[in-house]
Amino acid sequence: MGVADGSCERMHIDSAALPAILGPPASRARVAMRTSVPGVATGLAWTPTGGDILFIEATRVPGRGKLILTGQLGDVMKESAQAALTLVKARARDLLIDLSVFGKSDVHIHVPAGAIPKDGPSAGVAMFMALVSMLTGRTTRNDTATTGEISLRGLVLPIGGVKEKVLAAVRAGITTVMLPARNRKDLEDVPDAAREHVQFVWLERVEDAVGTALEPAEKRGAERQLAPSVSSTEKRAARSA
Repeated sequence: MGVADGSCERMHIDSAALPAILGPPASRARVAMRTSVPGVATGLAWTPTGGDILFIEATRVPGRGKLILTGQLGDVMKESAQAALTLVKARARDLLIDLSVFGKSDVHIHVPAGAIPKDGPSAGVAMFMALVSMLTGRTTRNDTATTGEISLRGLVLPIGGVKEKVLAAVRAGITTVMLPARNRKDLEDVPDAAREHVQFVWLERVEDAVGTALEPAEKRGAERQLAPSVSSTEKRAARSA
């Protein structure tokens, strides 16, 4: 208050005082907990006060192919979600997803912290990854976060706020950040100290994100059943193996 009302011209703040001022830091443990089940991807967002990590959740319920969006998403993010779902359908064969699941299920995408409005053209890759994770039953890596928009052809498009998003990833304990390849030039804005803590993966297409962020199928454990979205042919093959 002293700074705000002008009664205090100078104030010394050391690192010990930061948690009381800024709140507790985001932790890798929080990311690991949220991404421990299929259908969750870690995104990166720009905010007026800097960057932040953003969890994208996806699930499906019996229905007729409806897309449900919640979390106070703006029009741009809603369009990103629609594009992500269309792209997953277009890539279903390559991803070993049974297309018939879309006709008998409603897909729900939710971005938690519903009291906070969210918008911007950079969540497409994270939404795509959440959907692929949910439909294949493969979790996303808890040390990896992504930002980037997508096209219906599967291209990863450039975004803004790279510096703020990378710094947010470092604060959260993220060690791998996936960025659009066309944002390479923006890396020079990121402080050297932050770059030393992060491995960057440059995305040209959504397939690059799948190969980096999804845990291998075998890591789910040999005793676990295959995800419901896998085709009946794949199920029979697994049972006979």
